[in-house]
Amino acid sequence: MSATRLAIATPSTSVYSETFIAAHLKELKEVVLVLSDGMPPRLANGRPLYESGDARTRLRLKLEQRLRGWDTRTVQHQRLVELLKAERVQVLLAEYGPMGHALVDACRDAAVPLVVHFHGYDAHMHSIAEAAGGYRRMLDAAVAVVVVSRGMETRLLQLGAAKERLHYNCYGIDLQRFTAADPDKAPPHFLAVGRFVEKKAPHLLILAFAQVAARHPEARLTIVGDGALFGACQQLVNALGLGAQVDLTGPLDPDEVAALFRRSRAFVQHSVEAPSGDREGTPLAVLESMACGVPVVATRHAGIGDVVEHEVSGLLSAEHDIEGMARNMERMLAEQGLAGRLGAAGRACAERDHVLDGSIAGLQRILDRVSK
Repeated sequence: MSATRLAIATPSTSVYSETFIAAHLKELKEVVLVLSDGMPPRLANGRPLYESGDARTRLRLKLEQRLRGWDTRTVQHQRLVELLKAERVQVLLAEYGPMGHALVDACRDAAVPLVVHFHGYDAHMHSIAEAAGGYRRMLDAAVAVVVVSRGMETRLLQLGAAKERLHYNCYGIDLQRFTAADPDKAPPHFLAVGRFVEKKAPHLLILAFAQVAARHPEARLTIVGDGALFGACQQLVNALGLGAQVDLTGPLDPDEVAALFRRSRAFVQHSVEAPSGDREGTPLAVLESMACGVPVVATRHAGIGDVVEHEVSGLLSAEHDIEGMARNMERMLAEQGLAGRLGAAGRACAERDHVLDGSIAGLQRILDRVSK
């Protein structure tokens, strides 16, 4: 049986902030068309949409635009429909809810089944709820909807998703890249990885670490990533006098991140619900930490609680509980053998439930099942 001819539509192909999408592009079978750069997309396989296809088709579209008075959006829609047909696409995977919403009509007119993959903000932000009417149309049209946390599953049911078309398929990790470490032998260093945005609350993590550093001056914190709050967090580090103990590295490639995991006592993340309603799905860095056998110190937020069991593979505290987070971080420094025990349980969980090949296979099965 031949592989399903797949189109993937994604706002971005960045390997730094959206590693999971890069994995879909690389690992899913028979990706014949990649639509990107905007919602709806403006690029097809890296080229402007209007430059895709043969010269005869482009000329015909220009003539039709003039004769019928089509606006740019209509021409773009027509080009998308023709591309999907020309590439004989059998199913389209839309990364993020708004992308799925933008492509409902193109998929309908090209008779291509639409699968929408939610990742986090796209299910939870208040502005999404306000536009729920548009989402309901998309959720009715999609042949499958994929989520990465149980809380997201509940949220989409509330927004009108059909339970029988809703699929939980969490991310997976490349265990060859993120290999097992020995956190008990690591220095008293904490690692955080993620964008500097409200829902990841790096400023609250820094405040928690400040309490730890006051009692453990040998402790260190490294935060990898960038984003809107990066400058403010650097100012906070300096204002707290933590410049020698906190390192904000900016973005690093996955191999550099994997090396940092292997030199860390614990992974830390203080995720919260943002004022906009934005929430995590299941943070990929949490799964990477588990894959490395490094214990997770985090908040009970979104999908974190789906994959991290308190006192088994990590330590969890409530959102905004800075003192509780600090206490859990200090336990990693003070209790002999704790980091190793929790980290080993996390690695075992990753090997059992969160291998990249297994996650990709699960998504591939969904796509194959609904393809035309």
